[in-house]
Amino acid sequence: MSEFSKRVAVAAVGIPAVIAIIWAGGPWLAGFLAVISGLASWEFYRLAIGTGSVPLWGHGVLFSAVVPVAVAARFAGLWVPPVSLVMVVVLELLTVALWVRGASGKPLEVVGITLLGTLYTGGMLAFGYALRYHRFAVDATTGALLTALPVVLTWATDTGAMLVGRALGKTRLMPSISPAKTVAGAWGGAAAAVIVAVAYVAFALRPYAHLTMTLPAAAAFGLVVSAAGQVGDLVESMLKRQANVKDSSTLIPGHGGVLDRVDSLLFTLPVAYVLCDVLLVVTP
Repeated sequence: MSEFSKRVAVAAVGIPAVIAIIWAGGPWLAGFLAVISGLASWEFYRLAIGTGSVPLWGHGVLFSAVVPVAVAARFAGLWVPPVSLVMVVVLELLTVALWVRGASGKPLEVVGITLLGTLYTGGMLAFGYALRYHRFAVDATTGALLTALPVVLTWATDTGAMLVGRALGKTRLMPSISPAKTVAGAWGGAAAAVIVAVAYVAFALRPYAHLTMTLPAAAAFGLVVSAAGQVGDLVESMLKRQANVKDSSTLIPGHGGVLDRVDSLLFTLPVAYVLCDVLLVVTP
C-alpha cells in the first residue's frame, strides 16, 4: 500500500473508533487516554534520548498513563488525588536519579525532562476526559459534543492551512522549525476554525446540548483554539528538529507516531476546556 492509502485506511478505522470511545466515556475513554498518553510520552522520551538526554522514561511513561486515570477517578467521585501526590512523584524521581544517574548523569535535566514529558502528554490529554464530564455536560450527548469540539477545530485548522497554504502560501511561517508551513496557511487554518466554530455552536451545541456562545465568542473560540493547535504542532516540530527525526515514531502506518497525531490536541484540549468555562452559556 502507498503511504496515502495507509493514511486513508487508518483514518477510516480510527476516526469512527475515537468517536465511539468519546461517546461511551467512562472507563473506555479513561483507558484510551491512558494508552495514548503512555505511547505519546514514550515517543517524547525517545526524542529526548535522541538529543543526548537520559530521562527516566519508564517512570515517565507510567506517570503519564496514570494521569488520565486519576482524573477519571476524580470525576467519578472515587478518589480525589491530593496535591501532595505531585510532591511525592518529584521526590521519587529525585531519589531514583540519585541512585541511578548520580551527579555525573545530569540529574537536574533527567528529572526535569521526565516531569515535562508527563505533564506534556498525560497532563494535557487528561483534559479530554475533563471536557467529556465538564460541568455543563449534563448527559452523554453534551459531553461528547464538548469533547469533539477542539478535535473538530483541530481538523478544520489542519485542512484550512493545507488548502490555503498550497494555493497562496509564499512566506514561510517558521522555516527553521517547519519549512512547509506558511503565513497564508496559518491564516487559512484560523479562518477555517472560526467558520467551523460558529457553525458548530449553531448546529450542534445549541440544538443538541442546549449550550451556546455569542457570535463574537464563538469566533474568538475558534481563533484561539486554532492558534493553540498550530503552536502545538510547531512545538512538536521543534522537538523533532532537535532530535533530527522526521516522525516521532512509526507506530501508526502512514501517519508517523502517536505524538505526531496528538501534538495539536495537547494544546487545544486544555485551552478549549478553559474557554468553555468562560464562554459557554446554557440555553432554555
